[in-house]
Amino acid sequence: MAEDKKVWYVLRAISGKEAKVKEVLDASIKNTDLGRFVSQVLIPTEKVYTTRNGKKVTKERTLYSGYVFVKADLTGEVEYELRNTTNVIDFLRGREKGSKPESLRESEVMRMLGTADEMQQNPEEAGDRYLVGEPVKVTVGPFSGFSGVIKEVNNEKKKIKVEVKIFGRPTDLELENSQVERE
Repeated sequence: MAEDKKVWYVLRAISGKEAKVKEVLDASIKNTDLGRFVSQVLIPTEKVYTTRNGKKVTKERTLYSGYVFVKADLTGEVEYELRNTTNVIDFLRGREKGSKPESLRESEVMRMLGTADEMQQNPEEAGDRYLVGEPVKVTVGPFSGFSGVIKEVNNEKKKIKVEVKIFGRPTDLELENSQVERE
């Protein structure tokens, strides 16, 4: 089947079951004739960093909950096959009754994929950047609750040097960005 006839469609899936839908569709593409009509199944995700028990944890979060993106040529029974996949509700369609599944423009998909890639490559947010002289409060570790002023910033290692007063004396602490918050 010619690649140029395939366009992007959006399948509405049960929220939280997107990965299962992708797994079932990938297996169908590999094992049946569906592979001739469907070239790609995609669930855009982003990496989310959280702190749990003092450790930085990376988790993948679905960017569009309840949606699975499919690059397909909807000829013959393909629409029926995709719509009747386990955990799929229907295609994203227009408001009129009996309307055809709406396709996405290639530019929309590329922009969406670009932002998803950007988030994975550049996970630090503008809020993660600290400046020298900025007041911060230590939130994790043995010095939790102490307030101080940033003396040095290392963005590559995501570490900062904070001067806190312990028993009235200035003491320098080297901490990770995730161990402090702005005051």
